[in-house]
This record gives sequence, structure tokens and C-alpha cells, in this order.
Amino acid sequence: MMTEAYEPVDGLDVEVDGPVLRLTLNRPERRNTLTDISVAGLIRALESAATDEGLRAVLLTGAGEDFCGGFDLMTRNARTEEEVRPRTGSIQRRMPTQANRLIPLFLGIQLPTLCAVRGWAVGIGAQLAVAADFTVTAADAVFWYPFLRRGFTPDSGSTWLLPRVVGPARARELLMLDRKLTGAEAVEWGIAHESVEPDMVTAAADALVNRLAAGPTVALGLTKALLGAAPGHDLHRHLADEAFAMELSSRSPDFREGMRAFAERRSPEFEGR
Repeated sequence: MMTEAYEPVDGLDVEVDGPVLRLTLNRPERRNTLTDISVAGLIRALESAATDEGLRAVLLTGAGEDFCGGFDLMTRNARTEEEVRPRTGSIQRRMPTQANRLIPLFLGIQLPTLCAVRGWAVGIGAQLAVAADFTVTAADAVFWYPFLRRGFTPDSGSTWLLPRVVGPARARELLMLDRKLTGAEAVEWGIAHESVEPDMVTAAADALVNRLAAGPTVALGLTKALLGAAPGHDLHRHLADEAFAMELSSRSPDFREGMRAFAERRSPEFEGR
């Protein structure tokens, strides 16, 4: 059932397709760059999906030839004569409600998330692909962090997430030396899960998101949470968290179905419960 949280907004299409929430950045004439409106729409949809018992996976893609060209700073900074010039500190005040909410939400939602990347994945667009649990990319896509080329410092958690994914040396290369990565190289660096020919991105992403949506949703979500928390925990704390997650997941109907399927030597049919 469509709710206000799942309604499209300017620059973002939202569709609930059975157990999959499909989010499509839709400003192809601007390389699907994000705006205040589309970021708010993404946040609203993901926050609702986090507690939606009918959803089991999230797919984010871009309309047309590109995934996301970053944030549309040109439109943001274009003002009419009647508009008031922002006060000093406007960026610092605005970020907590935008990228600084979106990236942690994408990382932390207890549903598997997937990005399908074609063309350009720039700035926060590249960060969304890194933050996803899985990213299927065209082999010739371009991942790029041009913050310093524009004269300002990285945002959207780039200096926190990239070193953890690709290592400090490669993170410096991406952020400080303006290194672009092809989709094939993004897989080699650990940023993406799979690279395919451009005309195969949609089919490959659909196959993977449907596989995730058919999985044991409770156990998948808890596994994602454990993987996300691990870098900040010592071993003993993390073992305790694993025991807690196992206690929860072993009480789920999908656990019982998994055990029945094992005993009956058949593939399980999980219902996401």
C-alpha cells in the first residue's frame, strides 16, 4: 500500500514492488544529481522501510545513463535577487539533516541494500554505492570523488568509510589525488560487488535483489548489523553481540523453516519472518 513516505518527489521515483523498495534517482538531464528535495525523499523512504514489515530489500538506481553525479551544488547556490544570502555556518547547520543522516541510514537499515550503477557515480553518489551492502556496476562506470578539485573537503562520510573499505593508502589516492575508478576497478578495490556489461546491469541487479528479498530477512538484518558494528568492538564484546543475534534469529519462523528444509534435504522457502 502506498504511503506518503513512499510517494515520489522531484528527482526521485519510489516504488514498492512486492518485498522490494525500488528507489530511482530521476534527473537524467543533470546526471541524477541530488537536491535537498530528493535527499529528504530518500531519508523519508528509508526511515519508513526500516520498520515496514512487508519489505525485505532495497534497490537504488539511476534513470538514464548515469547513477548519480553527486549533489547539485550549482542549483543550490543559484539564488534570485530576492533570496537572502546564507549565514556563515549554513553548511554545518544543514549537513546533519541531509548527507549526515542519509549515509548512516543506508549503512544501518536492517534490510539488505543494493545499488545498480551505470555511468557516473560521483561524490555522495559514489558514497551511496560504497555504503550499500552490494553494488552491481557496469564495467565502464566511473567512481569519482572530486571534492578537492572543487576546492572543498570531502563529505558524506568519505574520510571515514573509504579507509575502512579500500584501506588508508587507496582512500588518499581517491580523495587527495583525484583518482577515478572504472566499475571493474571498483570491484577489485572492494567498493562494488560485481561488474557486468552496461546492458546487463539491470538484469544482474534484479536477480541479486530478488535473491536477497527471498532470504531470511531477520538473520540478514542482524548479520548486517554485526558486520557494521564489528570495527568498533573488541572481540569479547562482539562475541556477546553475536550470541544475542543468534538468540533472536533462532526464534524466527525462518529459522524453523531453514531447519526443516535441511532435514528434508530441500531448498528453504523463507517468508521474511
